[in-house]
Amino acid sequence: MDLITHRPMPALELNGLAKTFRTRGDGVVHAVEQVDLTVQPGEVVALLGPNGAGKTTTLDLVLGLTSPTGGDVSVFGRPPREAVMAGRISAVLQSGGLLRDLSVRETVQMVASVFEDPRPIDEVLARAGLTRLAARKVAKCSGGEQQRLRFALALLPDPDLLALDEPTAGMDVGARRDFWDTMHADADAGRTVVFATHYLEEAETFAERIVLMARGRVVADGSTAEIRARASGRTVSADISDRGADELVARLRSMSGVTDVSVRGRRVVVVSVDSDSVVRALLGDLGGTNLEVVSASLESAFLAITGEADEPTPEPQEVLS
Repeated sequence: MDLITHRPMPALELNGLAKTFRTRGDGVVHAVEQVDLTVQPGEVVALLGPNGAGKTTTLDLVLGLTSPTGGDVSVFGRPPREAVMAGRISAVLQSGGLLRDLSVRETVQMVASVFEDPRPIDEVLARAGLTRLAARKVAKCSGGEQQRLRFALALLPDPDLLALDEPTAGMDVGARRDFWDTMHADADAGRTVVFATHYLEEAETFAERIVLMARGRVVADGSTAEIRARASGRTVSADISDRGADELVARLRSMSGVTDVSVRGRRVVVVSVDSDSVVRALLGDLGGTNLEVVSASLESAFLAITGEADEPTPEPQEVLS
């Protein structure tokens, strides 16, 4: 008898997703270009990339805020707008959506009224850290407090998937830490989280999986360790004697696999794809002491993969039909 394996339905599935805009004049911008991405239930995924990489446009497509030019997107097997209406997905966006003359509690009450079975208002306020600010007018809230209010609104339908676009923008260090503590608890309970951020430390600390985007495309996809491995080599540093330093640097630069050598005071720093050979040379006849070997950082991988000099993306004006 053949056994049929039932796989869980993906929380999010993008197939050949594309979004094209016109710019001023006759220009065309491919904001998102042939993106394929599958996110399984319970995953925590960071969309990381430079400005203009397509992160926000991708999230807009996932939320049904705009329609794709090509390809398709589904959320738990449904079109995005159906998933939003069913409460399967909610979002925390960077701006908009708040009425300044209402209080924090009034805002949550108003939005809660559109859902059939929202989470209790006091519970949502507490999870977003807004209990003591419930009576404050939205206009009197700081940028970080307004962002926490958007998070509270996103929790009302108890969504299976949270899409976050720069969720900690405007928050101070303490508020950012509290926010991610809350998100950790939600993720541990099984909620799927997809977030776009320009804070590399947030992606490295919180995400199980990092999707790097550049020029509208996915250029890398994997765990933090896998993304780091895409950067070229490791960094080896050691203390050296002042005497013969120039000759030592020249010998290191001539070694196979070495991509960069620099001297910082009495310390030489070598980047190489063959760190073992560099270590043996420094410990041997080159007389290095106090050696340290460091894997590539997420920042160096980010810069190596996406490029430091991407051309700025022209401002979109209207959708190509």
